[in-house]
Amino acid sequence: MAQLKNLISVILAGSSLSFAQFTQPAQAQIAYGSYVGVGPTVGLSNGAQIGGVIAFRYKLLKLPVSIRAQALVGQSTAVVPTVSYDYPLNWQTDAYLGAGLVLAGGDTHSPVGNKIGFALQPGIDYIVPNSNTVIFGNAIIGFDTYNNGGGTAFAVQGGVGLRF
Repeated sequence: MAQLKNLISVILAGSSLSFAQFTQPAQAQIAYGSYVGVGPTVGLSNGAQIGGVIAFRYKLLKLPVSIRAQALVGQSTAVVPTVSYDYPLNWQTDAYLGAGLVLAGGDTHSPVGNKIGFALQPGIDYIVPNSNTVIFGNAIIGFDTYNNGGGTAFAVQGGVGLRF
């Protein structure tokens, strides 16, 4: 009988320790996955301009960091590579802030200017549950990215991507 009491005590202690593992609060993780996407872009400075965007995100595993690149096509084309810090909002959504360059040139303006300059890129990624679809949206702020007087460029873009 004493052995049965000891066995029950051990089982109860072990099950309460196991249960304690599952009662800790869940932590949101950064939306997992890299993607390629397309969508519209609107340049809002130096005359409004509507165009298209091709977006790319490569998520570095185990770090809240992504490498991103966007090609903004309007009257001219600009490429904006950035490195972003990703902050999870919930299981499917993360907000981010990227820093990088606007790579543009020529006489015709792209949605973010026509000169090489520094860029900030705040944005958000949402992964549609049970799919490989990503909905993204961001802004690009290009500092001193216009020839003949410099100036700050501002463009907003969004779209749909496919995770890989």
